[in-house]
Amino acid sequence: MSHFGKVETDVHINASAEKFHEVMSSKPHHFGNVSSVVNSVEMHEGDWGKMDSIQLWNYVQDGKACVAKVVNEAIDPAKKLITFKVIEGDVLDHYKTFKATIQVSPKEKGSVVHWIFEYEKLHAQIPNPHTLMQLATTMSREMDAHLSEGEGHEDQLLGKVEVDVHINASAEKFHEIFITKFHEVPNISPNNVKNSTIVEGEWGKEGSIVVIHYVHHGKNCVAKHVIEVIDPTNNLITYRLIDGDLLNDYKSVKITFQATPNDKKKFGSCDCGI
Repeated sequence: MSHFGKVETDVHINASAEKFHEVMSSKPHHFGNVSSVVNSVEMHEGDWGKMDSIQLWNYVQDGKACVAKVVNEAIDPAKKLITFKVIEGDVLDHYKTFKATIQVSPKEKGSVVHWIFEYEKLHAQIPNPHTLMQLATTMSREMDAHLSEGEGHEDQLLGKVEVDVHINASAEKFHEIFITKFHEVPNISPNNVKNSTIVEGEWGKEGSIVVIHYVHHGKNCVAKHVIEVIDPTNNLITYRLIDGDLLNDYKSVKITFQATPNDKKKFGSCDCGI
């Protein structure tokens, strides 16, 4: 079984793309002054903002002090992009390889920081690095608050998370489960999904409403979704949340699943308005 994976997220910020990229590429040691999750960033070898330079990131994950030794693998000032490869540290206790790419894109108001983690797990039981991605989101927002201090901006509350999971099943089979047989998921994953029921319409039809009972962090939760888009050609389905526990924290949530036959990969993304 393949253990490769990819996780992505968008963080909307008020600071300009130029300012944020400058910090990530040339001044990452400033995170230690403004972030609650990054204690320090030290230059181990080379110079700030230079290819192949090696840095030590000291950070806090799940309350534990951790360290990552990373090398600057790519820097593209025109695209506001930088890629780090982890070569030593706590991350490699769980992953055989791990890369982080950060690209900042200007928007009409502020910019968007696009984080990408690409990795290979040591074994199938290793979880996807969602807590690390939450850490990246937190440090991005904290640096944005520092860069935008005194400018009177509103908080940026839109977000997006994407996950690639490599699977052995065909794209068609996986898509079929999500389109017409989602009620079988509780039998496949009983610890995570307890029940799935159509309350209006039919399985596999746009506009139908599905209620899902699931477990999140040990708590029983419920979500009512409307099937908004079905695209059999692209093996894609989009659900829009209309009721349930998630709306206690988010103003809007959409979930899109797309199964792609290339490299036996499935892809899921969430567009969340907090």
